[in-house]
Amino acid sequence: MKALMRAALAGVAALTAQAAFAADLKIALIHGKTGALEAYAKQTETGLRMGLEFATKGTMEIGGRKIVLVTKDDQGKPDLAKSLLAEAYQDDGADLAIGTTSSGAALAMLPVAEEYKKVLIVEPAVADQITGEKWNRYIFRTGRNSSQDAISNAVAIGSAGTSIATLAQDYAFGRDGVAAFREALARTGATLVAEEYAPQNTTDFTAPAQRLFDALKDKPGKKIIWVIWAGGNPLTKLQDLNPGRYGIQLSTGGNILPAMAAYKPLPGMEGATYYYYQIPKNPVNDWLVAEHQKRFNAPPDFFTAGGFAAAMAAVTAVQKAGGSDSEKLIAAMEGMEFDTPKGKMIFRKEDHQALQSMYHFKVKVDPNVAWAIPELVREIGIGDMAVPIRNKR
Repeated sequence: MKALMRAALAGVAALTAQAAFAADLKIALIHGKTGALEAYAKQTETGLRMGLEFATKGTMEIGGRKIVLVTKDDQGKPDLAKSLLAEAYQDDGADLAIGTTSSGAALAMLPVAEEYKKVLIVEPAVADQITGEKWNRYIFRTGRNSSQDAISNAVAIGSAGTSIATLAQDYAFGRDGVAAFREALARTGATLVAEEYAPQNTTDFTAPAQRLFDALKDKPGKKIIWVIWAGGNPLTKLQDLNPGRYGIQLSTGGNILPAMAAYKPLPGMEGATYYYYQIPKNPVNDWLVAEHQKRFNAPPDFFTAGGFAAAMAAVTAVQKAGGSDSEKLIAAMEGMEFDTPKGKMIFRKEDHQALQSMYHFKVKVDPNVAWAIPELVREIGIGDMAVPIRNKR
């Protein structure tokens, strides 16, 4: 009898343990923690963890379900990203996923979310195709897209009589970015006179720079080379080639703080950025800046804010849906507003792209600060950007 009782109790305990395990809310983070975009990935994870903490008021639970974060390093490789997302959904039982860092890897992940019928929140990959022609209904993106980057930068530097040439990386991020910039720039009265694409691992920019100089040097009026580059921005190398002798200025968007050290020789340079910790004024950003400074003795960076935004979206969605059922999540997330360090974001119903503010800046140099400061010129609000809907479904 005692043996039977012990067996029964053991069975109950096992079932209870299984139920508790099943009750966990599993979120997978796929990111390129090895490779050229390692710094971006690490910031995303830090921001995600802090965002989950903030959104759950420190409990790391939603509706009594413990949040379990499963992290996987795709090394920026599309095939690996694809297999790791499938592994997360199938083997790890992830309820939803967040990622990834590289646009090429993110594009490879999209059909996996559709195959497993589970939500993927894309952060921070930027290529327009993600919420454009390659999109499916399981894809939501908290990160800004190439069009938002491009439109905000076009608004910041484009004007009648200005001639602009572009330098970009030769992959989805760079080509989508320039395509969107070209389209947005046409509405400003500026003229795009040349485009140059270089491999991601380029270190010598002499040849593409000279072609850009040749395209611009005889143009009247203002002349600008706009650079869109993930990783180490080649601004310093371009500046070393002395574009100023032709009256050519340089411009680029915001970046992580270490990369913005390269902006210091360019006081007064204008562009547009996704985030800089001193710009947004709201309680979420106040908490992030204060806590990040306290914990890491440094301010939060570009992609820290992005990871935080993804966490806020995930928690808000699960709370609104009353659980993690994919269909209920999709219904809850379409048109959903949620708080982030940048203020309100809204998932557009048509393509699930998060509409959000961007920031027109002018570089200010402070000798006591290691990086150039992107001082706010004006906030470019959601209503100031006609972000195209590029999906075909």
